[in-house]
Amino acid sequence: MEHTFKDLKHMKVDQLREIAAATGEDGIQGYTQLNKEHLLEAICTFYHIDMYEHHDVVGVDKMKIKSRIKDLKKEREEAIEKKDKAKLAAARKEIKKLKRALRRAMV
Repeated sequence: MEHTFKDLKHMKVDQLREIAAATGEDGIQGYTQLNKEHLLEAICTFYHIDMYEHHDVVGVDKMKIKSRIKDLKKEREEAIEKKDKAKLAAARKEIKKLKRALRRAMV
């Protein structure tokens, strides 16, 4: 059976214990005593399932936006040193806009 972390996470403890029992004697030891979090971790390590959900950015060029944010952070630091409030506000506003664009593009 192919399982994903998302599927396992939504299962009940009884179902997870059945999966752990199917691993046999060489599998997960003491699965009857484990709570859901520890059982999830044990099953994921046994079956080599990645335990974290990864988000992908779709529709925008992530690397281009991140490099622009780095440039803006340098401009922000220069504006702080020169005490130029207008440039500082513009840089902060642009950074915020780009970060929002990245968050919106995540799937």
